[in-house]
Amino acid sequence: MTLRVGIAGTGLIGASIGAGLRAAGWDVSGWDPDPDALERAEGIGALDRSCETLDDLLSEDPDVVVLGAPPDAVIDLVTGLTTSALVTDVAGVKAPVIEAAGHLSRFVGGHPMAGRETGGAEHASPALFRGATWIVTPDGAADVDVELVEAMVHALGARAVRMTAADHDEAVALISHLPQVLAVTLLESAAETGHALDLASGSFRDLTRVAASDPSMWSQLLAANRSAVAARLRAFGQRLDSLADVISDSDSMQDRLREARDVRSTLSPPVVAVDVALADEPGELAKVGRALESSRADVRDLQLRHGRHGGGGVLTLSVRPGEAETLVAALSAVGLEVIA
Repeated sequence: MTLRVGIAGTGLIGASIGAGLRAAGWDVSGWDPDPDALERAEGIGALDRSCETLDDLLSEDPDVVVLGAPPDAVIDLVTGLTTSALVTDVAGVKAPVIEAAGHLSRFVGGHPMAGRETGGAEHASPALFRGATWIVTPDGAADVDVELVEAMVHALGARAVRMTAADHDEAVALISHLPQVLAVTLLESAAETGHALDLASGSFRDLTRVAASDPSMWSQLLAANRSAVAARLRAFGQRLDSLADVISDSDSMQDRLREARDVRSTLSPPVVAVDVALADEPGELAKVGRALESSRADVRDLQLRHGRHGGGGVLTLSVRPGEAETLVAALSAVGLEVIA
């Protein structure tokens, strides 16, 4: 039996869900209050068909209705929603959504831990959620409904993790919302400090990458989760104060740095980083591709750092231990410079 999903909101996330589920054999209909957004989703093949109104979407009797909108829009939608269909959402804060959905007979909260800095269906991909964690917040929902949402998550290639709405909001305040605020603060500080931005390179760009995200969506997320975020900010400020107190104590700082490095190492499998200098000219990445093909190295991660004003950059390839030497030889063989 073909499962049917109706997607309300066809931006980056909604269109990626539609494209991914279509690829998995689901029947997908979509609606968006912005006709242009709906047209773009159709244009990339994210929908089997579009609906003119939300009522039209619901009248198709979908097995699952996905509210694929920013937090404020999700709360507005779910507050006025009347349906017997199973409803889920993608908002990055859960407690306010669960509260707004209290009148629905079938609701399971959701939050895919995946996205991009750029929004819109034109940037959507059926592979956006592959390997990502997707939080599912049952909070009193029937087991059969939770399992159906999890089946949708698995069809998209993501990993479903159950937790309560309260636990979710506490966790994302630390690992998602706090980094967003820190990125903003770092950029504000650098912009006010002489020529600091002219010197910015890999580590600064990594730390501030999320600041390129949609300000409207993030202001909604932070406001909706304000209590948890404010508490994390105050606690983080205390940690910064404690670091300032020991900054001149080399032994204490070394202990803190070592502990942080050990924790960071648990977030990914052991790898060896290979740095490759790339010239600012066509064909450089093609050479890397040839080297990867010939070496058959298993790339676990990669990062490209451009020079701010052009002039090429450095590509870091993280591979399994034991494969670095073979990869280095292959990169050298195609004429690339490996940085020791």
